[in-house]
Amino acid sequence: MASSCAQLCLRCRSLLSSKTATLTWQQSTQIQHCTVVSRISNKILNGSSFISGIHTTTRARQIWKQQTCYYSDFSSKHLETEAKEYEHTEELLRTDVVPYKSPLLPIRDAAPVTENQMSLDLDAAAEFSALEEISNEEAVALSVLTALPPASTSLRHYVDKSETLTKLVQLGVNLWKLEQRPNVGSMLLRLNFNTDVAPRLLFLKGIGVEDSRLGYIISHNPFILTENLENLQARVNYLKSKKFSSETVVSMVSRAPYLLNFSVKRLDNRLGFYQQQLSLSASNTRNIIARLPRLLCSSLEPVKENLKVCEIELGFKENEIQHIVLAVPKVLTANKRKLIQIFDFLHNTMKVPHHLIVKFPQVLNTRYLRVKERHLFLQYLGKDQYDPTEPNYISLDRLVSLPDETFCTELALATMEDFCLFQKTL
Repeated sequence: MASSCAQLCLRCRSLLSSKTATLTWQQSTQIQHCTVVSRISNKILNGSSFISGIHTTTRARQIWKQQTCYYSDFSSKHLETEAKEYEHTEELLRTDVVPYKSPLLPIRDAAPVTENQMSLDLDAAAEFSALEEISNEEAVALSVLTALPPASTSLRHYVDKSETLTKLVQLGVNLWKLEQRPNVGSMLLRLNFNTDVAPRLLFLKGIGVEDSRLGYIISHNPFILTENLENLQARVNYLKSKKFSSETVVSMVSRAPYLLNFSVKRLDNRLGFYQQQLSLSASNTRNIIARLPRLLCSSLEPVKENLKVCEIELGFKENEIQHIVLAVPKVLTANKRKLIQIFDFLHNTMKVPHHLIVKFPQVLNTRYLRVKERHLFLQYLGKDQYDPTEPNYISLDRLVSLPDETFCTELALATMEDFCLFQKTL
């Protein structure tokens, strides 16, 4: 045991006297050896298992104690010397900007540092502290992961992060219109393009809808993206069973985006309503619906009200109403006030009888100001003649359908400048 202690002492002396190792390595090595020797000396002094059962002489014990004390004194002196050298080094380093902290730890806490711990410490040192100040250049260089805003009043904040919204914009969908409608924006964000949107778009293309109309349809009816594909196909099949051609169905869907959102039962009830209310044949009913497909989507109350207005307030007979509707289906959905205003001017101011209005029903679908300006200009020139039995007769159809220049040269026999000057007097 004495020889082992002596070897340890010699080894420590050789290590301590070495000048080739760095200061940090010397300190960690010294701490490790001091810890080992202190543990051995404690075991020797406390009569540990190394000397249990062994009868040694008093002289041997004294020798061990002397060697242990000698080594302890030598270690203490060396540590004091190293501490003084470290203080001198620390004073030199104080002139530097970066503060330096002692790597020395108390001997009781000293432990060898493994490679894994070294790597973890380096990784931790590379990270920025939340309280550390950085320059503007470093702040700009930082990459921050942007997430979807939790709440927003506009869909533009989500377009770059949502594949569905990005593809819809590419199709020509007006998101600014959809975000103004309640709950539509959140509905679009929940849709998956591959599983929800793409199959509906392929269905529309499959029935013949052009690519240029897809954006228009979704902009006006985004709820078609949530409809069941089987239901959509069933509604198309129903329209074809009512002898609507494939081209007509495509035209109806393109101009009335909500058409395919209604069930087959509702579509059948709407067709039956128009056929019964107007006493039309099946072919005439198809003709009206094909020309104005939104009749199957809009409410029936305005239609019923306009039919009552034409019959009671305007004084048209049932067959006359039927003729007007077949010629101009928009009369069924026209604004009631506008309809009454135009009829009043035609019948009471221009003195046009009912049968002439029925003969040229397009006049009921014309802007009121257009009819008024042209009639007053003809009246100013003395050419306001609308009776076909009288000379210089002017047809109501030509009165409202011709452009301004043709109206001036062919009907009013005046120049465009004269008509513009007259308009300023109104």
